[in-house]
Amino acid sequence: MLLLFLSALSDLKTDRIPNGFILLGIASGILCGILSGRDLWAVPPSVFLAFLLLYPLFQIGVMGAGDVKLFVMIGCFYGARDLAYIMAGAFVIGAVFSLAKLIAERNGRESFLYFFSYLHETIRSRRIKPYGEERNRDYHTYCKNKIHFAVPVLFSAVCRMGGLF
Repeated sequence: MLLLFLSALSDLKTDRIPNGFILLGIASGILCGILSGRDLWAVPPSVFLAFLLLYPLFQIGVMGAGDVKLFVMIGCFYGARDLAYIMAGAFVIGAVFSLAKLIAERNGRESFLYFFSYLHETIRSRRIKPYGEERNRDYHTYCKNKIHFAVPVLFSAVCRMGGLF
């Protein structure tokens, strides 16, 4: 939890999640598994689940590399089932955050028009290009149109640990 909290703070402050946090988390997850007698063969499926499901989102620019690595780190602590709950919770919480941001910044119409334009172009061309490529060239627009996903990940992990889902 401490590493998730520090990662969320770092994401908010610098737009980055240090690899040191991720590596320390992976090592800690494996070490805790060894010390608790957990079957270490449960770790690779969780890690691969996180990577396989989220890497395509990173490839098209919807998710940052640090966010994918955060889920890989969480996969070292939890089995695939718990990780799936945390991932689903993070996306739901992230959607609520995004909706709140769209309402607060009053750019929902613009964002939805861009999304449907992107979707139409992707279907028409049968080629996936990075999402937000044109919009993200300007740093102000980039910041305006993103959330720091490490925060929903943290909230989701806390909810899962607390038994809320």
